[in-house]
Amino acid sequence: MKIEVKDINFYYGGFHALKNISMEVEQNKVVAFIGPSGCGKSTFLRLFNRMNDLIPDTRLTGQILIDGKDIYAPNIEVDELRKEVGMVFQRPNPFPKSIFENVAYGLRVNGVKDKDFIAHRVEETLRGAALWDEVKDKLKASAYALSGGQQQRLCIARAMAVSPSVLLMDEPASALDPISTSKVEELIRELRKEVTIIIVTHNMQQAARVSDKTAFFYMGEMVEYDDTKIIFTNPHKTETQNYITGRFG
Repeated sequence: MKIEVKDINFYYGGFHALKNISMEVEQNKVVAFIGPSGCGKSTFLRLFNRMNDLIPDTRLTGQILIDGKDIYAPNIEVDELRKEVGMVFQRPNPFPKSIFENVAYGLRVNGVKDKDFIAHRVEETLRGAALWDEVKDKLKASAYALSGGQQQRLCIARAMAVSPSVLLMDEPASALDPISTSKVEELIRELRKEVTIIIVTHNMQQAARVSDKTAFFYMGEMVEYDDTKIIFTNPHKTETQNYITGRFG
């Protein structure tokens, strides 16, 4: 599903948080957002499934089109949008339910009652999240019994269960150990066959490993957006070069 961003400006009250951002994200690609803390990466990411709607006194100008539809148009059902655009957060946030029910939750909320279909989809998404072999004998156990890395993969499975077209990931591995991180990265590479992925990461090596394109943000502006290889080896802007080489950030 193609995403087009046109002249986005975003304000928290009087603070101009995002300035004149335009970009395109192609279907089934992984795009990474990098930049120092507070530069607007996560704020921008949350615009794609309207999570910022929950914050009082915010204002947006410009357009975000997903599959040609303006997601901020008055007739858009936000719940429907969030089915299409899933989200995985920085810290694993499983529900206080069993492993099985965590993954089945989205299906049930969307009115799916067929038990066989739910069981099949739970297994399918847990396999897709490379978690099935680790949990298949304890699906009734609490999700809280899993390790942090397993919980994060469970949250990815939960997001994928309703078959979204886009998956947003806000620093999905920052709370994880190196082995869990590499499993999540492997998963990102697999999932791109099914979905378009946008990932915010502080870890530049991670951006270089998993993404097709990278956008560098600084002080609310998107300084540069290009193929990941170019951003990391031959960026056009001095600010990007300085950030990549560790001169600031």
